[in-house]
Amino acid sequence: MPISLSPQMMRQIIMDHYDNPTYKREPKNDKYHSVHMDSTNCVDDILVYVLEENGKVIDACFTGVACTISTASTDIMCGLMINKSIDEAKYILTQYLNMIHEKEYDDSVLDEAIVFMNTSKQAARIKCATIGWDALDEIIHECENDGHNHGQK
Repeated sequence: MPISLSPQMMRQIIMDHYDNPTYKREPKNDKYHSVHMDSTNCVDDILVYVLEENGKVIDACFTGVACTISTASTDIMCGLMINKSIDEAKYILTQYLNMIHEKEYDDSVLDEAIVFMNTSKQAARIKCATIGWDALDEIIHECENDGHNHGQK
């Protein structure tokens, strides 16, 4: 996705993911790792679910109530993670968080998540834009600690 997106295009992508989130749904079974996240500064109160098998993200989804930024960023994140290895997911996660915190990042792996590139200019929105990603980070660590990454059981 080109970085030359207009502010209107960026807002439209965010609103599309808020109004019609693809991945806001209950998990398909009880094999998903899940993490609950909420915010004291916003309405955000979500559960993020990841189905990991043999070191690969098979599915990702979320439930709960969240503001526009949280819903859109979590929905985009879920789509980015499906069919990625745990290592690829970690790399994308790192690049996203680097972008949010104004560090050097690889935009080639962020796809629509690039629309949050200006979030750091609105400090109150950083938590909203990262809440789902922080849950993913916890889930990845859980998968690694359980020995589920790289096909290890």
